[in-house]
Amino acid sequence: MSLLQAILLSAGLVFCYVTAIWLISLWLRDSGIIDMLWGPGFVLVTWFIAYRADGFAGRGLLLALLVTLWGLRLGVHLYLRNVGQPEDYRYARWRQQAGAQWWWRSYFKVNLLQGVVMWVVAVPLVVALHSASPAQLTALDYLGVVIWGVGFFFEAVGDWQLARFKANPANKGQVLDSGLWRYTRHPNYFGDAVVWWGFYAFALAVGGWWTIFSPALMTFLLVRVSGVAMLEKDLKDKKPAYQAYIRRTSAFIPRPPK
Repeated sequence: MSLLQAILLSAGLVFCYVTAIWLISLWLRDSGIIDMLWGPGFVLVTWFIAYRADGFAGRGLLLALLVTLWGLRLGVHLYLRNVGQPEDYRYARWRQQAGAQWWWRSYFKVNLLQGVVMWVVAVPLVVALHSASPAQLTALDYLGVVIWGVGFFFEAVGDWQLARFKANPANKGQVLDSGLWRYTRHPNYFGDAVVWWGFYAFALAVGGWWTIFSPALMTFLLVRVSGVAMLEKDLKDKKPAYQAYIRRTSAFIPRPPK
């Protein structure tokens, strides 16, 4: 199987995956389920390509395990956060605006769009899994593990600290500014971006330098589109203390507070 065939195969798999999620979302009347299934989607693509490709098994297994740990943790976290809750306000707003047409519009505006992003972002994984050389782990592979570890720490610990903070009724309306949240306003988003730079290092190890668009796109989306920018727009209105938090705390890259 050529690299082009592997990339096209991953596209077909992602298309079937997001289409199935769309059909389930119609039944549940909840378009937000795609958020909790975002991470597991990469797990599915990674293991499928690893099984079909003829790449170096050691690199493939290591990368698949890292993707699985990241993707399943993210999926479980979002499931536990959203189970029993109404549809996410973003999708609920779009549903109200579209009215009776939302059932088909949601496929293009939510599922197909996120499917295209998932496919594009997964390209470094496909490249790393496909290549049979070098037939040993290199310094770049080990660097990828280290970078992934840093990102996973920030994402997992940041989510855990925020969940604990929200679970305390006394913190309602307050701003979390301790732990990792003392150094960055979004340690979980920062960690997610770093994880993808770690995955990119595996692609670099096999000559896939050109796949840099993947971590760059994820970082851009997390900072400017679906992450920091969108969340802070609401937090500024809901929490008066958030303005002071903004002035003293980095938005994304961790640093000591002012």
